[in-house]
Amino acid sequence: MKISKKILAVILTACFVCACFAGCSKETAKVKVIDIELTSENYAFGVDKNQDDLLKSVNDFIAEIKSNGTFEEICNKYFGDGTPEPVTSATLDNTKDQLLVATNAAFEPFEYTQGDKYLGIDMEIAKLLADKLGKELVIQNMDFDSVCLSVGLHKSDIAMAGLTINEKRKESVNFSDSYYAASQKLVVANDNTEFDTCKTAEDVVNILNAKDKTVKIGAQSGTTGQFFVEGDKDWDFEGLPVTCVAYKNGSLAVQDLINGNLNYVIIDSAPAQFITESINNVA
Repeated sequence: MKISKKILAVILTACFVCACFAGCSKETAKVKVIDIELTSENYAFGVDKNQDDLLKSVNDFIAEIKSNGTFEEICNKYFGDGTPEPVTSATLDNTKDQLLVATNAAFEPFEYTQGDKYLGIDMEIAKLLADKLGKELVIQNMDFDSVCLSVGLHKSDIAMAGLTINEKRKESVNFSDSYYAASQKLVVANDNTEFDTCKTAEDVVNILNAKDKTVKIGAQSGTTGQFFVEGDKDWDFEGLPVTCVAYKNGSLAVQDLINGNLNYVIIDSAPAQFITESINNVA
């Protein structure tokens, strides 16, 4: 088929524009994730210790949604080409049969907000769980440090906040069966080449162990990332010889990295990917 000069010119122009956009996208990226798992963790839900029946129901529900493909469908909405479904929280009312879910809605893609709606893997599971139990869903958004405490004080029924199972948290809640395998990863400036040759977590840690207190690593307060940087016997983390700066959420930490106030950030792998992609797409 013969192509006219005019059509050919349009095609070439389109190709040039696409190439420019591709180049700009790569050049304007501000941050990147070092794709090496620094830890191996398991997320679970934290249930009120006085509610054994609820714990059994939650475990049965986790098994059900993992076996029938529902969990995979939910994850696809945040890691694939699916469309997230906003969740609405009812108002707390002691006269109603409600499921009170404690969370920290600043942990994309597991829980976050858009306006007055909640989104995220945990939030969609919470809605399905409440429906399964025949209860009205009430989402109680709070600082991450308060999530397990709220359940431990019987102010919430269940904690659903990307919680890693560990012994210290077991003092406040009974953990459900694990529903998600997670890890911590390092976020750095896009032009950082220090870790380019690293193959293992040990390689990354060896570089970080060569730093001193003048180096600042950001992490979300109360999370595994903070314990990894500072060191914690309960988590069997030796810690790093750096200064840890705690933030209410990972997004604030990554933004401070971009602003030049941090050298690195260590946060959970899924939020790390979600946050960096969001920031780079805006760049």
